[in-house]
Amino acid sequence: MTDSDLTQGPTPYAVPDRVLDGNVLAGPLGDAFGVDVTVAVVVCAGCGRRQVVAELVVFASGMGSVARCRGCGDVMLRVAEQRSEVLVDLRGCSLLRLRG
Repeated sequence: MTDSDLTQGPTPYAVPDRVLDGNVLAGPLGDAFGVDVTVAVVVCAGCGRRQVVAELVVFASGMGSVARCRGCGDVMLRVAEQRSEVLVDLRGCSLLRLRG
């Protein structure tokens, strides 16, 4: 899958004006983990690709953000802010490596 596949064509998640990179997750993930998570290594549970969070393809809305693997397009993580909490779903990651 190429970058253009993620932003063009009849895919269910093609929303070009809301496609961002993983750096947009710095605020909410930093609040949740207390470190800069954008430089953390994640491994996609779907295809095994290793990448840093900043490289993920993020689709953001008022309800939260969905981060997809740049390699296969699978959802790797979801982030939502609700009141004073940050909700993080990492089920699409087989590994999250943080350095403090």
